[in-house]
Amino acid sequence: MHQEVFGKTHDGETVELYTLTNAAGLKAKLTTWGACLVEMDVPDRGGAMRDITLGFDMLDGYLGAHPHFGVTTGRFANRIARGHFTLDGVTYTLGLNDEPNHLHGGVTGFHHRNWKGEAVKGANAVRFTYTSADGEEGYPGTLQVAITYTLTEKSELRLDYEATTDKPTILNLTNHAYWNLAGAGEGDILGHEVRLHASHYTAVDATGIPTGKIEPVAGGPMDFTTAKPLAKDYAQMIGEPGGYDHNFIIDQPQPNAMTLAAEVYEPKSGRVMTVSTTEPGIQLYTGNFLNRSVIGKSGIVYRKNYGFCLETQHYPDSPNHPDFPSTVLRPGQTFRSTTVHQFSVK
Repeated sequence: MHQEVFGKTHDGETVELYTLTNAAGLKAKLTTWGACLVEMDVPDRGGAMRDITLGFDMLDGYLGAHPHFGVTTGRFANRIARGHFTLDGVTYTLGLNDEPNHLHGGVTGFHHRNWKGEAVKGANAVRFTYTSADGEEGYPGTLQVAITYTLTEKSELRLDYEATTDKPTILNLTNHAYWNLAGAGEGDILGHEVRLHASHYTAVDATGIPTGKIEPVAGGPMDFTTAKPLAKDYAQMIGEPGGYDHNFIIDQPQPNAMTLAAEVYEPKSGRVMTVSTTEPGIQLYTGNFLNRSVIGKSGIVYRKNYGFCLETQHYPDSPNHPDFPSTVLRPGQTFRSTTVHQFSVK
């Protein structure tokens, strides 16, 4: 564990950077700003280490507007239709930062907050905590939230989430890392081979909001039940800007069971990443909106499809779909969720 100052916010607040390293040389860099994964160094089949996450070299990049590189998104990850939801008979209105919808907790969601960080005694881990005030971004209840990142000797990056509230609220947390297993900035990710343990997905409208229909993936471009390159059916994903940005329903044996959700293989480097989670869904996003407007690490211009996301989550717009798994958190309850990324080579 190594701790240092990453920089200061525009208000002069100090932002910390924590580095976790395991015996195999894997390295995870994490910052209090947005409880964000800044860097993930992983060896290829020849032992060469590369950073495999998109982002910025300096804090300034994260302080400005960016496509959620590596951050914790909340209070509600993904989209809420028209920024409205009703809870216990009360309708709440949220900001529309992804017209015509609310996305990832709003303009100043959890990704634009400076969390408190502390090393976890007796573990190769850092714990980030944040208090989200009642009414912040329109959400009800004062929320106490914590995320613990652990880098294990099994080459796992483990994320453990916890939260409590003093009023009924809604909650959906995820990490929004953009991965490129060939190395950050090493071209597009369409050659990555992906398998998803998901037989169904939530069909969406043109704005990414679920229609309410649960559709089977079998036989179509959404079928990743057998590993295939992202490019294989990419051209069939119509619309602007095209590509995958869909929630897949994980084939869990029972609710909240830790389940293998995704396996990704990058043939040139040999790197493999698996994703296991207690969440019921996983959003596959292929960096469709990366449009050369963002200059990332080492001065590289991030282009469309330069990274992919696998966001473990509850379903988008769940508060407006009573038949979806509930995202309601009430006083006296403790929200808990775990996601594990494991790295290897073949």
